[in-house]
Amino acid sequence: MTQTQFTWSELMSQEFKNNPIPRLEELRRHDPLFKIGLPDGSRAWFFTRYDDVQFILKDPRFGKIPPREQGESNPPQDAQTLGPKELILGHNMLQVDPPDHTRLRHLVSKAFTPRTIERLRSHVQEITDELLDKVQGQGHMELIHDFAFPLPITVICELLGVPLEDRGRFHDWSNAFIEEAAPMQFSDRKTLDFEGYARYLRTLIAQKREHPEDDLISQLIEVHENNDSFSEMELLSTITLLIIAGHETTVNLIGNGVLALLQNPQQLQLLQEHPSYIETAVEELLRLTAPVTMTYRLVQQDVMLRDQLLRAGETVLVSLHGADTDPEQFHHPKEMDITRADNKHMAFGKGIHFCLGAPLARLEGQIAIGTLFKRLPNLRLADPSQVFVWRPNNSLHGVYELPVVF
Repeated sequence: MTQTQFTWSELMSQEFKNNPIPRLEELRRHDPLFKIGLPDGSRAWFFTRYDDVQFILKDPRFGKIPPREQGESNPPQDAQTLGPKELILGHNMLQVDPPDHTRLRHLVSKAFTPRTIERLRSHVQEITDELLDKVQGQGHMELIHDFAFPLPITVICELLGVPLEDRGRFHDWSNAFIEEAAPMQFSDRKTLDFEGYARYLRTLIAQKREHPEDDLISQLIEVHENNDSFSEMELLSTITLLIIAGHETTVNLIGNGVLALLQNPQQLQLLQEHPSYIETAVEELLRLTAPVTMTYRLVQQDVMLRDQLLRAGETVLVSLHGADTDPEQFHHPKEMDITRADNKHMAFGKGIHFCLGAPLARLEGQIAIGTLFKRLPNLRLADPSQVFVWRPNNSLHGVYELPVVF
């Protein structure tokens, strides 16, 4: 195994985010696994090949928390004794392993089944049309602010029962949350007012207790009050996860997807001529543009992989984007093909942590992108020479702004 020169600084650089595929290709070919230095001085294994990434995400010897005894749950914690940051980030299904993960995921899974999400189709279409109605007459818009963000945040707020008048606050909270709370971020920025955010959640929960409605937060509160398997800390942390994760990745799917289609005019023309391709088109955009580029695991027990010993307690980073552009899995992986069949991409992960919101993200992406190019067939970049600025996050991949004209 050769010694790679790939560094954390390069991983976080605008140059890499703007065009990561050539470098990922080089890493897959020469360094299928290596150790990358992290900002805290430690080192982590880094994987870019499809088979390796799939193996790690499916194998229970790789988890989300430090190694512990088999089947042992986290010790109970009193939410009243925790600081606001620990309370908000503390304990949701994204950050734990079985048996806690199994229990928490079961509590919210019914709200995200394909059948349940499909019932939202007409309403998602209605919201999409309303957003386009607001801008269609002006001939231009900033696609992220005017379209890609308000669609999923409106949907998730309505699904959870968060007042729509607060969605602007969630935009600011979400940006700060993602920059500070992403795994392996090690950010020095302390921009999120965790105390104010925790107060907001407690007030919202109190309102839902007093006046429950037909929404997911009311349902989670009912579970908490009638079943001791859902602690207050888990309730607060789960609500936060659903609010943030319920829209951030979809914003990137819409923004990255539209940008990629505008940069591939032949594929865009094919989609406009054959709108029925929208489902496979969205899967291809998920694969190629990587709304989520990377995730992490902690080795639970010693594992041999590619003749290397991965020791218990070590950190493993897996490149979802690297896996999704692996020529061993995908034919001509660097090329966009909106008709690509059998597209087993990793955009939503694999294994027990496969994204619970995948059906909703797919529905929103299909309706948003399909409707956008149907109603605005002449949509194009406001400045074809623009150098896009990518958000400074190691796992989420999206542009700050995307000005377009039509």
